Amino acid sequence: MSKIIRIGTRDSELALWQAKTVQSQLEHLGHKTQLIPVKSTGDIVLDKPIYELGITGVFTKTLDIALLNGDIDIAVHSLKDVPTLLPKGIVQAAVIKRGNVRDCLVFKKNEEFLSQRDAIIATGSLRRRAQWLNRYPTHTIVGLRGNVNSRLQKLEDNDWNGAVFAAAGLGRLDIRPEESFNLEWMIPAPAQGAVMISALENDEETLAICAEINHKDTEIATSIERKFLNLLEGGCSAPIGALAFVKDEEVHMQGVLLSLDGSKKIEVQRTVALEKHDELAQFCAEYIIERGGKRLMDNLKKSSQDVNIYSTKTLTDDQKQLFHDDVISESSDFIKISLNRIAPKVLRPLPKNVIITSKNAVEALLMNFAPQELQFENIYCVGRKTKRLVERKIGKVKHIENSSKALAEYLVEYIEGTEVTYFCSAIRLDELPTILNENNIEVNEVIAYETKYDSVKINDAIKGVMFYSPSTVQSYKQENDDDIIAFCIGETTAKEASKHFDDVRIAKIPTVESVIELVNEHYV
Repeated sequence: MSKIIRIGTRDSELALWQAKTVQSQLEHLGHKTQLIPVKSTGDIVLDKPIYELGITGVFTKTLDIALLNGDIDIAVHSLKDVPTLLPKGIVQAAVIKRGNVRDCLVFKKNEEFLSQRDAIIATGSLRRRAQWLNRYPTHTIVGLRGNVNSRLQKLEDNDWNGAVFAAAGLGRLDIRPEESFNLEWMIPAPAQGAVMISALENDEETLAICAEINHKDTEIATSIERKFLNLLEGGCSAPIGALAFVKDEEVHMQGVLLSLDGSKKIEVQRTVALEKHDELAQFCAEYIIERGGKRLMDNLKKSSQDVNIYSTKTLTDDQKQLFHDDVISESSDFIKISLNRIAPKVLRPLPKNVIITSKNAVEALLMNFAPQELQFENIYCVGRKTKRLVERKIGKVKHIENSSKALAEYLVEYIEGTEVTYFCSAIRLDELPTILNENNIEVNEVIAYETKYDSVKINDAIKGVMFYSPSTVQSYKQENDDDIIAFCIGETTAKEASKHFDDVRIAKIPTVESVIELVNEHYV
């Protein structure tokens, strides 16, 4: 080849090592080369984690542009930084023999913190963070960016127990500290430890030259890992790990997908004959997806968007899936419940008429008495879920209404007798007992459970809040004053919300799912 091969590379120490390795292999084959270093966005912006930069191929875009502009002939990348879909006109020309694939823990002083509840570990990788928290859920993770040397210095300067690095980077720069070891349990990033060369698709001469230094087994393994990543629709912003390798005419593959906090993990392992490796990534990705991977990926995508709805009751995963794509929710329990001891004399004699307005009251009764002790003649309920629980655990419900007020008005007309026992919370609305007392119906209140406020301050950008009882409204107001849309589970809750908010909306039926439907209607 008569022309000089212009090798584009980032100008970090590690990137230059990679480019010089490629340069050495090409020159060993008799080709003339020239290194052309450039700076990438990922090298310039060091005050944010990679996943917050919002750029696909944060370390590769600048080199792609140089390649397309004809300023360089080939670009050398750490393959794990390369998007799974290359820009139009650019192809993978070669991948050289892979280095150490593992992640490495560099620690200070000793390793005792691994068996302790509290420790601080530094990493800028969501994948490393999620896997660490999955194994050590009580540890604290702090962000870490910069080149390898600056990250080692930050570890030294801060009160951290350790930091996680790519073993290949430490080894290539010959700066691996003695206080370190590989994390054999941590599945690496797809293509970690591999160096890739890209070139223009129509530059046949350069492609032919690069093919001479291509390492076939590394190409097979990394192509499987990257296809697995692509099929899961992941990038550097998703906690996805993959490791494939060729041994004894077989291809072995490990893959993992985790939630951001590491609490959920889906793994796959598979071995196939070398000639059947084309289907391996597809099998592993589908295995992950079928076991909850799609839901995890959907949650990961939503986590990068601004929250616009807050639920004052912790939502289940199934409930979260009911929101449509424009709704990004957070939730926590704004009230805490503790069940009370109920004196046996409450059931002596056994009350004829009882009112139960929540599942908490049911649980309190069952904690204190056997079901056969609770065979009341007439049970009156508020809410379908309360009714179902009562009939499953205690006995037949005489009548149900959607609100305490409606139930009180019904009892004024139809109650058998002039006395009722009301199992309630220490915090409850006055409406029901007031209406009954005004109509000469005696109400014997039994405090079956305590309701305690546990509000949190929500982000000012959130303009919609879901409420499930008057208590959740009252708890919310202890920490929050901003005007919001109140999405309420029923009329009683809405009445309390109307004291504080101008825009109050009521679900069609008193269920969490119906409140979610109400939210969806607003965000259509």
